Amino acid sequence: MFLIWVYMLYSCVGYCSTMPSLVVESYRGKEMSSAVDLLNDELDSDRTEDWDEMRGEHQRAPEPSAMSSFSNGSGSKKLPQAIIIGVKKGGTRALLEFLRVHPDIRAVGAEPHFFDRNYENGLEWYRELMPKTLEGQITMEKTPSYFVTREAPARISAMSRDTKLIVVLGRVQDFLGLKRIITDKHFYFNQTKGFPCLKKAEGSSKPHCLGKTKGRTHPNIDPEVVQRLRDFYRPFNMKFYQMTGHNFGWD
Repeated sequence: MFLIWVYMLYSCVGYCSTMPSLVVESYRGKEMSSAVDLLNDELDSDRTEDWDEMRGEHQRAPEPSAMSSFSNGSGSKKLPQAIIIGVKKGGTRALLEFLRVHPDIRAVGAEPHFFDRNYENGLEWYRELMPKTLEGQITMEKTPSYFVTREAPARISAMSRDTKLIVVLGRVQDFLGLKRIITDKHFYFNQTKGFPCLKKAEGSSKPHCLGKTKGRTHPNIDPEVVQRLRDFYRPFNMKFYQMTGHNFGWD
């Protein structure tokens, strides 16, 4: 009898030691979207924030109208037809999150860094990172460091000369040929954050705000420094106006 009790105690200890991981996995499965939002609020770097997006990517469901098509296998992974390439701290994360509200956009959340850091992995590796899309939907990704990577333009062109490159300057929905459906009704002003947040994120019924690194208060800069910067960048701005055929009115 004593040996039986010892065996039962040993078995219980072995079983109970597995309980925390089971509880954690259950929590992740049911509350991942809330956990990702919480992590985004606590993390201070763009890179870790992007990997939080990657961890949450598989938890995001397709739009309800597309769910049955995906389950039937009609969706497929494609190389991106559009890439947000810059510029850093130019609102690229906000742009990506807002574009993902559009039903004709499917985008990978994390920055793949394919054309600058992972090019040797090959196009099939790159394609596998992309979400499944239906006919007529646009596959997208964003990696702002492509803008300052010398090899990136030629590498993207070698993949497809039709891929649209997006630098945050103007009306992106028009550039992509999308019907304008994203309006102020999709946002609410978050008093705590101090900037607008999405009322409903892609594949979720919960509001979604950008992470803690977004919407920071800008420091006051000496007017003399501002003027020196304007003088320095003025000829580059003029050259850019000539290249694009559009004067953006930057002083």
